Amino acid sequence: MHKISGIREPAAAFGLLSDRDDAAERRAANRAVGVSAIGLAATGLVELALAVLTGSVGLLGDAIHNLSDVSTSALVFLGFRLSRRPPTDRYPYGLERAEDLAGAGIAVVIWASAAFAGYESIHKLVSHGHTAHVTAGMVGAVLGIVGNQVVARYKLIVGRRIHSATLLADARHSWLDALSSAGALAGLIAVALGQPWGDPVAGLAVTVFICHVGAEVTGDVVHRLADGVDPADLTAAEAAAGSVPGVVHAHARARWTGRTLRVEIEGWVDPDLTIRDADALGSRVAAAVCGELPRAGSLTWVARAAPQ
Repeated sequence: MHKISGIREPAAAFGLLSDRDDAAERRAANRAVGVSAIGLAATGLVELALAVLTGSVGLLGDAIHNLSDVSTSALVFLGFRLSRRPPTDRYPYGLERAEDLAGAGIAVVIWASAAFAGYESIHKLVSHGHTAHVTAGMVGAVLGIVGNQVVARYKLIVGRRIHSATLLADARHSWLDALSSAGALAGLIAVALGQPWGDPVAGLAVTVFICHVGAEVTGDVVHRLADGVDPADLTAAEAAAGSVPGVVHAHARARWTGRTLRVEIEGWVDPDLTIRDADALGSRVAAAVCGELPRAGSLTWVARAAPQ
């Protein structure tokens, strides 16, 4: 019977059983995206109408940003739909990374919104543009604050529950819109107090907020696409594997593909262990890792002969 010491790196893959319901998670994500898109479209259209009426660039930038959220919601929905595709010979892991690529699309939309808001604000500041119907503009800004806070909170709760980096990025985008609405409101208050420069300055402040969150979202997306993981997850996986009797030492690697955390464990074991026993040991390691790291979706077990 073959032993570990007589074969090079025997490996086995295990699906990790957990209480995760992928179909339910997808339904929750699609529902969050759909409800958010409807709410933001309504908020953005009202703000856009009031921005045209008042001539407020702060409110205009906020409205465009809200409406851009509808396009990012479409990107998120497309990412979730594509990630459902089954594995093929060309894509052995399926298209789970489509969700992460959707996050990259969100980052692009955020930066485009920043460029537009900045341009309009600078143009009005230089040309000394006029702002009218200030009270109506303030009502629109307050509507933007409330609408975006509700939408951001909803997507944040769902995103954390299903461990979706893309939905969390979209939630940050909505949170940004609430801040930009607050900036637009502050500028209109300044105009009401007799400071006409308040609106374009508020537009520039909105631009700064957009750039800040855009940098955060871009960093998160790049981290995920570059296979970055939380070091605590690796520590937990190694501790769980090392606690299994028969594992002398364990080393873990991991990567995210969409919402699936794929873990690889190299375990040093008794060189006299048979291949069958090594596989059985891998099953026990998989159960231990699943108990300690419920977010993990799959595990690859590689048995190595421990030095004597």
